[in-house]
Amino acid sequence: MTSIIATNDDGVDAPGLQALAEAMRALGDVRVCAPAVNQSASGHKITLFQDIAYTRRTVGAGIPALAVGGSPADCIALSLLGLVDASPDIVVAGINRGENMGQDLTYSGTVTAALEAAIHGLPAVAFSLARADANCLDDYAVAAQIAVPIVRMVMDKGLPPFTILNVNVPPVKRLADLRGIRLTRQGLRIYRDCLVEVAPSVVRVEGEPPTANTDELGTDVWAVHRDFISVTPVHLDMTAHQFMANLAAWDLRLPSC
Repeated sequence: MTSIIATNDDGVDAPGLQALAEAMRALGDVRVCAPAVNQSASGHKITLFQDIAYTRRTVGAGIPALAVGGSPADCIALSLLGLVDASPDIVVAGINRGENMGQDLTYSGTVTAALEAAIHGLPAVAFSLARADANCLDDYAVAAQIAVPIVRMVMDKGLPPFTILNVNVPPVKRLADLRGIRLTRQGLRIYRDCLVEVAPSVVRVEGEPPTANTDELGTDVWAVHRDFISVTPVHLDMTAHQFMANLAAWDLRLPSC
């Protein structure tokens, strides 16, 4: 039987994780390894040379789970190093509360958990729901339904090395409200953060939710804005290949002795 690890960055008690883990039971044996507390926007953080506490528990209808005092990427690294009993065949991350599109991917613990799996040679899919107020299990029902055929296809077809799928689901209430699936590239998000001083020598980053150019055809933000599911292949090679020729023209040299 296929062994599936489910994780997220909203924390082990998040309803999106429960919805995803329970949906994955249709595809194999599911185990959860997720942060003990919310680790949203933790990025690809790995904890080295420090103690990491964990507790054993269950999620949903008796799904074995580990609540880890670390980041989402820690959860996957620890799972693959032997903390989880069964050696996993695939990793699923999510369902994230809120979309992960454009530059969000560099911040998202959900996406980087999937990337950590790719580093270790496992296929992985990250799922996000474009709804920041999704706080109960029913809110994630449509996204969980969508996750099953996508993960099944990945299990059947596989993914290239160091590649994951990043899936964003529009905030629709019924499956029938979705217009379809679009293969997309990353769009551009515009962040509106501001610095707030809350006390002497204490500050906080706040601001309005990010905006985006929703008219750029073929991007993740374009698709989700129009009630399409966005599926973006993401690769760990971050080299700006199109800039290499221009960079070569700089004629970089060592300084003279």
